Amino acid sequence: MLHRSLAELLALIVPPACAVCREPLSHSRDVVCLSCRVGLPWLHGPRCRRCGLPAPCRPCPAASASFEQAWAPVAYGASARSIVMAFKFGGGVALAGFMAAQIAAGMEPQMSSGATLVAVPLHPKRRRQRGFDQAQRLTEALGVLTGMPVSRCLRRSGVASRQLGAGRSERTTAGRILLKTVGRVPEVVVLVDDVHTTGATFEACAQTLRAAGAQRVVCLAYARTLSGGGVTEPTPWLVRHRDGETTADKRLTSA
Repeated sequence: MLHRSLAELLALIVPPACAVCREPLSHSRDVVCLSCRVGLPWLHGPRCRRCGLPAPCRPCPAASASFEQAWAPVAYGASARSIVMAFKFGGGVALAGFMAAQIAAGMEPQMSSGATLVAVPLHPKRRRQRGFDQAQRLTEALGVLTGMPVSRCLRRSGVASRQLGAGRSERTTAGRILLKTVGRVPEVVVLVDDVHTTGATFEACAQTLRAAGAQRVVCLAYARTLSGGGVTEPTPWLVRHRDGETTADKRLTSA
């Protein structure tokens, strides 16, 4: 109660701003404004269980993947892309809880059963440049919301490769992403990242974890890139919530 009162008093002195568009927020407890929440391109309808793309996805890009399932709540476009960019490059670390709540609200219960969360690791060079590891922050926030354990058993090694702006052929080049495991590897792993693009990073991580003893690997991301590099307008498999408050929003404000 005292914390809420102080937050409301501070909001009168310094009005809070949306972490994405910097417009004023209606409530001090919010992180993202109504306009940005309404603009989220939620993924609905049938989806391929393996790659997470709208079905049918022929040919499935994850048909022979080392992970058995992939899922994300939104498409990488519209305000979802702005949220990810603000989180990674705009210092919007508070967005980790917002993004994690939307993942937790929609993920299938069997995905978390007996599983341990593992972040897709950022290369140490990138972490020093950015000041934090966005996937690790997202993973830890998801762990708080779901009660799932978190393991830091996966590390990047080798030369840092830049994924942003790389084409599919470049991303999927063998040996581009080098990883190693540290300590005990959980038998059931849920890999977590901010964006699922080609699946090359998830595949490299899953291969490394499986080789170290993991029996099952599934992948969670906040946003999924669709064919063509994203989405800016509604499509038959995308439905935007118009009420401004989704199940994920309610879970976040009560967390």
